[in-house]
Amino acid sequence: MNDLLRQRINRLLDGLDDERAYQILDYIEFLDSRYAARARPTGLFAKFTETVEDTMRAGKLPIQAISGTMGIMDSAAKVMKGLAAAGQSVVDEAVKVAESRPGERVPPPPKPDAGV
Repeated sequence: MNDLLRQRINRLLDGLDDERAYQILDYIEFLDSRYAARARPTGLFAKFTETVEDTMRAGKLPIQAISGTMGIMDSAAKVMKGLAAAGQSVVDEAVKVAESRPGERVPPPPKPDAGV
């Protein structure tokens, strides 16, 4: 989808209340299931979030409760992405340090005496 079309759709969606937006989401998911050329790439947490949202909607919970829950889950996803990025940077730094000293070898640990 080109950026102009995406922006136009977003402008129209911004003017709708949550209940109408969920109806549009249902229709888009229907179209996606029928006509999508490829599967949507989603991570495990995104699939979990969608499942929770769909379950809440099937249970006919109020839109405010669903929106609040999705806001909390979005915040949790951002925290998880931050933790993953921090972990990746630690691994990258460790690899850089290990590669910067190719001549040094770590001595093997001493073997325990069998007679002691």
